Amino acid sequence: MKIVFHKRFTCVYAYDPAAKSGRMESIVEALKDYQFVSPQPASEEDLLLVHTQSLVELVKRDRVIFEIASLAAGGAITAAEIALSEPAFGLIRPPGHHAGRHFNGGFCFFNNIAIAIEKLIRSKKIMRALIVDIDLHYGNGTEDIFHGRKDVVFLNMECRERSEYLEELRRCLAEIEDYEYDILGVSAGFDTYEKDWGRSLKTEDYSIIGSIIKEQAVKRCEGRRFALLEGGYYLPDLGKNVRSFLAGFD
Repeated sequence: MKIVFHKRFTCVYAYDPAAKSGRMESIVEALKDYQFVSPQPASEEDLLLVHTQSLVELVKRDRVIFEIASLAAGGAITAAEIALSEPAFGLIRPPGHHAGRHFNGGFCFFNNIAIAIEKLIRSKKIMRALIVDIDLHYGNGTEDIFHGRKDVVFLNMECRERSEYLEELRRCLAEIEDYEYDILGVSAGFDTYEKDWGRSLKTEDYSIIGSIIKEQAVKRCEGRRFALLEGGYYLPDLGKNVRSFLAGFD
């Protein structure tokens, strides 16, 4: 398991909770015994795989945000490429799943997981992909980008009572057993946590979620899997929640 991270992600580039000071550091500290890999920024050509030129130009109006958002997209690409041979986690920000083809919002600027998956498809490294979004909020940007596509299936988990969540994840994955895919990507949000906005899951539940997803990847796509950080705003426990997920996912 490799962790894709760049010190630039610790920059406080905005006033939203995803950009809060100390957020990335809390996770880095919890994962310090993992191997870290530094990414390069995504090129404008990469961004245009899933976004319009007008959206890219809009983000460019703020030089710092554009630089960090491009680096996050590059981190996603790196994680996806690593995942062709071993699991990877993109410890990146800004998050991305609320960025669609023509729009962005919800602390997101570019859709990191969509860019990474589309680049793998366009470069013919994969033919099909499954994306599982476990963030508290609906990944409307990812849905917008891949809606109607037969080569990418998007599974968005709704935050439910703790007693229902894990069974619902198993059920949803079972429902797409007939879909063939070459890689499994996860939009990994931790705002479903019992002390975060979702008020639902416990730390140990993230390990189970990781294990369920790993099992599917091993069973369906030779274990090729990666996850990218999305939400998660309760900083005292964010690092241990990410580590719990990776313990099951690795």
